[in-house]
Amino acid sequence: MKKLSLLVLGLVVACNSSQKTVSGPQEPKPVASPVPYAESITQEDLKEHLYTYASDEFEGRETGEPGQKKAVAYIKAHYESLDIPPAKADGDYFQKVPLEVSKVPEGSLTINNETFELGNDVVTFSSAEGSFDQIVYAGYGIEEGNYSDYGNINVSGKLVLIKAGEPINADGNYVLSGSSEKSSWSNMSEAMGKKSALAIEKGAKGVLYYDSQNYPRFRGYFQFMKSNNSGRMQLAEDTNNDILIILDEKAARTIKDDIEQDHLPKTIAADIQLNIKGGNDKIASENVVAFLKGTEKPEEYVVISSHLDHIGITADGQINNGADDDGSGTVALLEIAEAFKKAADEGNGPKRSIVFLHVTGEEKGLLGSRYYTDVDPVFPLENTVVDLNIDMIGRIDPKYAGARNYLYLIGSDKLSTELHNLSEEVNKKYTNIEFDYTYNDENDPNRFYYRSDHYNFAKNNIPIIFYFNGTHADYHRPSDTPDKINYDLLENRTRLIFHTAWEIANRPNRLVVDKAAD
Repeated sequence: MKKLSLLVLGLVVACNSSQKTVSGPQEPKPVASPVPYAESITQEDLKEHLYTYASDEFEGRETGEPGQKKAVAYIKAHYESLDIPPAKADGDYFQKVPLEVSKVPEGSLTINNETFELGNDVVTFSSAEGSFDQIVYAGYGIEEGNYSDYGNINVSGKLVLIKAGEPINADGNYVLSGSSEKSSWSNMSEAMGKKSALAIEKGAKGVLYYDSQNYPRFRGYFQFMKSNNSGRMQLAEDTNNDILIILDEKAARTIKDDIEQDHLPKTIAADIQLNIKGGNDKIASENVVAFLKGTEKPEEYVVISSHLDHIGITADGQINNGADDDGSGTVALLEIAEAFKKAADEGNGPKRSIVFLHVTGEEKGLLGSRYYTDVDPVFPLENTVVDLNIDMIGRIDPKYAGARNYLYLIGSDKLSTELHNLSEEVNKKYTNIEFDYTYNDENDPNRFYYRSDHYNFAKNNIPIIFYFNGTHADYHRPSDTPDKINYDLLENRTRLIFHTAWEIANRPNRLVVDKAAD
């Protein structure tokens, strides 16, 4: 038996030695060089796109207007020509974004027999009617952790008065943070919404909001809409009957003379009459979303975004072409998509899926991107690796008149240290642009981090980079035309974003989020 066993073993070994070795797990395919594909992004192609997209034919691409419809048709046709499919499962490139316009209301607010006409000392963007014989002063209107302005008051069915800011200790530090660092409750872009939403959640009938520092902005916006016979556009989902009226110092002090000094919540007797009427118009608009499926990690998504809309036609008939804002970002995204498709056609498609997201309603309050993130994400946010947002990359800030090869980067380090470092490394390797982080400063008064579409991803803990050339004399004017674009800079900046997206899409692991959104 022993000899037989050895014989059989010998035959087995001999047979195996004559066969091909069975390999183990396949090695990942090496990532191709992105350089040839980046080089397909050219000044000539960008210019050809932009001279059409920012032409008078597109009528300034006002949200919901005929010019915007021409814009989305142009974008769709480009993806069809490249054979890049729509992202939506139903095969439609258009993600419908239902909007409503609250027409600028008319009327007044009367406080203790003193009447304040809308647009002077008080501002609101929706109807507000009713009579109240008292108001609940909720101080800063904050509730977080162990701190609450609502602990000893009942606001159910009441009108609530809230002021901007947050509490400070005797030592000068903020109560919520215990340091000199402000919280999101002090952020002008978020605080009013957070505070009014909290009051409504507590049962309040409505909110009177006092913000002396930012009141001129709200009044200016109101007067702009009134003079242009326009209203406040919002997502249809946001329409409600909640009252929110913004007060200047004169109106606020009529209710509570010591509102600046007194922070303690209390009920105040007051005769308040609301007589403000308005109406809503429905608007149909759409995002355009195309998609290139990943080869190895198809259920992880790299989003590249730009806004497709602009501000339309002025009252005297001049067209705001919006070549830089955001025609430059739109055509950059079209060219980036074409470069990725060229790579895919040659067998070098991205490992992660790429989502090419053109959003509507940015100029109206980041509405299209908020619809994508908050209402109807085409792809799960938890599987979204990054948003690279492009908004104005074709011009030169006056600050850089003598040193043009620069770009403002905003937000790259807010949520992911890894993303920031990757961005720097990619730039040094391929494009050598001077990165300026001026507007990344938390204390920047322009608050650009909160003013473009990336923010709706960032607030959901998705790492972002916002690419921006800064404002200029033609910003939001009819003079923002395609002949003023610096096409060599637009080419290099677009290639940078392509290289960054390529690296993120093809790296072994998804970006690590090591910081949390506020």
